[in-house]
Amino acid sequence: MDDTPTKVVFRQWRTKPYEIIALFPEIPADLNGYKCSSYMHVGQHGGADYQGVVAATIPVDFPTNLEAQELAEELEGRGYVLRPVLRCTYRMDRARFDEARWVRENAERKVSV
Repeated sequence: MDDTPTKVVFRQWRTKPYEIIALFPEIPADLNGYKCSSYMHVGQHGGADYQGVVAATIPVDFPTNLEAQELAEELEGRGYVLRPVLRCTYRMDRARFDEARWVRENAERKVSV
């Protein structure tokens, strides 16, 4: 990974065991960009419906939440340079969709060559 900060939204599930999930609103998890990349201690990387996760979770106060800090340390150990944000903005959505389109178009070019 490079030194470019990766925007991340930390949320906590409303149901037991109340785990923390890290959402990467600018990183697509599918070729259409509908899902963003996510990370949890158990299961690790996966795709997530951002709006669906937000509806099923509560916000995390990152600087004071120990579990979120532990998850951030785990991600930084994997090479991420994190920039925590409170929520996904329209620009972050657009960046995810644009990245997915770029990947899709370049994958199509490689297949047709």
